[in-house]
Amino acid sequence: MKMGSASAGLVSIFSNGYRSLGAPVSSWRTLASSSLYKHYKRNSKGAVLSCLSSSKIELACLSSEVDVAQTTTSSVNGYHKYDRLLPCPSENGPPRVEHLVVSEGGPVLEYICKSLDLPPLFVADLIHFGAVYYALVCPQPPPSATPEQIRIFKEVTAPSVLSKRTSIKGKTVREAQKTFRITHFEQFVEAGTYLRVHVHPKRFPRCYEIDWKSRIIAVADSYVVLDKPAGTSVGGTSDNIEESCATFASRALGFSTPLKTTHQIDNCTEGCVVLARTKEYCSIFHGKIREKKVKKLYLALTAAPVPIGIITHYMRPINVAPRLISEDFIKGWYLCKLEVMECKEVPWPDPVIQQKYCIEDFEWPSKDRAYECKINLLTGRTHQVRAQLAACGAPIVGDSMYMPAAIAEMANPGLNPFGKYKKYTTESDKEMAVTKWFARFGKEPKVAIGLQACQISWDDGEHFYEARSPWWRSGMA
Repeated sequence: MKMGSASAGLVSIFSNGYRSLGAPVSSWRTLASSSLYKHYKRNSKGAVLSCLSSSKIELACLSSEVDVAQTTTSSVNGYHKYDRLLPCPSENGPPRVEHLVVSEGGPVLEYICKSLDLPPLFVADLIHFGAVYYALVCPQPPPSATPEQIRIFKEVTAPSVLSKRTSIKGKTVREAQKTFRITHFEQFVEAGTYLRVHVHPKRFPRCYEIDWKSRIIAVADSYVVLDKPAGTSVGGTSDNIEESCATFASRALGFSTPLKTTHQIDNCTEGCVVLARTKEYCSIFHGKIREKKVKKLYLALTAAPVPIGIITHYMRPINVAPRLISEDFIKGWYLCKLEVMECKEVPWPDPVIQQKYCIEDFEWPSKDRAYECKINLLTGRTHQVRAQLAACGAPIVGDSMYMPAAIAEMANPGLNPFGKYKKYTTESDKEMAVTKWFARFGKEPKVAIGLQACQISWDDGEHFYEARSPWWRSGMA
């Protein structure tokens, strides 16, 4: 449908709820024969527009014809044969996020199916994965929005329109623009509701390879301690709460209520994680972290030796990876401190184990030996250990994000504008140097890096837990 048409049932404009612990493969099979599915088939004539957003939230308005090759193989009675979100693909495809505004109330699954030409079972699985969000009022469009998109936004958020919607009475516009997960495929969405659909959620194939019962360290009345495998997410992502440690550990233990995340470690890191069994203990553990009653020790396998003692840096307060850090104090930047307690020479992991864990070395100049360091984390910043060790010229083995930058700095000292040998003299030179430095970092590791949360304890050691031997010790040359 061309942009000028106004007859669409849905118009797309721009780019913490309950979940079932039942097995996702079978949970929606009855949809195919349900009255909802038949209703969808009878009412799928509406002309729609689809607007595809790139991973950078750039907008490009497209027709509603979308490539569903990843989810379909053939047609049955004029409708796509559905291959499900399972089995999980071994590689993640490019992200795809659709942004829609409902112009006629009805069940959310039906609207999404009609808008994006997706099979009902696929959309039901997206909802099960936590990949569909709604807001009562459409959020402000980004600067890249087209004039037509801005027109639609103004139309659906006009005071005269909003004043007629009883669902937002008593709420400010900002409150009504807050997003929530859609939790059921039959959830009703009224006209004017904003929908965000993550059509290609990030996947975690490692979840299906793990013997989760063997990874349980301890089960207490209020919490569970898990030896998290590398290549998995602790509590899920914004578009996938199904393939997470919390969900799979809950199933392994036979819990009807899902475990709750109390703290995070990176997807590529393995080791001790505490999951709460109740909301109350989740809050209690958060309090212990704030009061610095929780102690975490890490083992890091580095490509170069690290000096014993306390290492201090300052991290840029921007929530974007990679995290940039400075050796010098910069006002507003976060303090990062860790203590290297031990550093011993060990063999570099052999090729078989490197292949198993998708380890990349980026042509590190010497792979005769590696170094295993025991680290006491004194402050808990995202990527802190990885960023600090790389800044010391000792990146973690397998860290495809931070190792390339460390190698670049070794080859060209002064490339790092926040390091010892920075070369810039003016602010404009500094901005250019920061841009060039940022480009030297790589992508997030596929599975594992040489980093393990080997110990966690709290309440002065009253609760103390250790992880199993780290992955690299099973395959050292």
